[in-house]
Amino acid sequence: MSKMVNMLSILWLLKSRKQLTAKELAEELEISIRTVYRYIDDLCASGVPIISDAGHNGGYSLLHEFTKAPLFFNLDEQKALVHAAKFAIDAGYPFNEALDGAISKLKMYTNEEQLNHINLHSRGFEVIHPSVELPLKSLLQDLEIAVAESYRLFIVYHKDRGIEAQSRYIDPYGLVYWKGKWYTVAYCHLRKEIRSFRIDRIQSLSRTDKKFDRPLEFSARAFFLKELLPDQNDLEKLISVRIQGNAHALDDLCQHWLLNHALIERKNNHALFKVDKESIHSFLPYFLLPYGKSITILEPTLLQEKLATISLDLFNHYQNSLLH
Repeated sequence: MSKMVNMLSILWLLKSRKQLTAKELAEELEISIRTVYRYIDDLCASGVPIISDAGHNGGYSLLHEFTKAPLFFNLDEQKALVHAAKFAIDAGYPFNEALDGAISKLKMYTNEEQLNHINLHSRGFEVIHPSVELPLKSLLQDLEIAVAESYRLFIVYHKDRGIEAQSRYIDPYGLVYWKGKWYTVAYCHLRKEIRSFRIDRIQSLSRTDKKFDRPLEFSARAFFLKELLPDQNDLEKLISVRIQGNAHALDDLCQHWLLNHALIERKNNHALFKVDKESIHSFLPYFLLPYGKSITILEPTLLQEKLATISLDLFNHYQNSLLH
């Protein structure tokens, strides 16, 4: 292990076991006693209050107040870190090996009570997400580094099925994880504007030697949500969608992230939403279709027609399948 890892390990051991001799530290870390002395001196020189007690029952210990420093975590903080790691790894966090290593060290240098607490609260705590393929993991790693170090990238991007992939230069401002997918928010030099790109549609990526300046106070999350959701501050440009239905179906609609932000009014058997016209032509009809006859679209006519057209197309598709 490196010097810094060994020095941190000494701190963890002294925190969890109260007092240890140089020989015990050396055996635990598989280093020489002379090296332990040197690391102890370096820690003291850096301001760590290590107490050295001579004698038969002597050894090294930490000043009591120092054990409360932010370097060390209490039981709930340790539990939270382990739970958060589960979410991150199952969401496709690209540096999962490093995260696994950090959690392993956390468990290694806790005392028996803390380790039992961690294991107890990790049992039965599971996260289900689609697995992340190896090429995507590699792209995520490269993108995270490019975001952090402000390097311009050259990518080949497949926008959608049936559309030929295009090459472009981007300045990646951030990464966003949204509904099981990873995105990068970046300035696109082809379109001359900030856009979001689905990472699983990036066919290839290479770093250039050019760097960029990230806009001050820019939030990739805020940009992504603004592009995804209509501007509720400009209601006059939005279209009213009035839906009648049973209470269970309407509750589900009103609480869903796609429509919750657009809710204007809710009564016993109907709800009023305000959405942009583009959503009626794209995702909204397909989102409402599974609700079947549990809801009825009262307005607009455009949405009624879209649902009728989709339903008829499905009917004809399966009717033809049955005939053949």
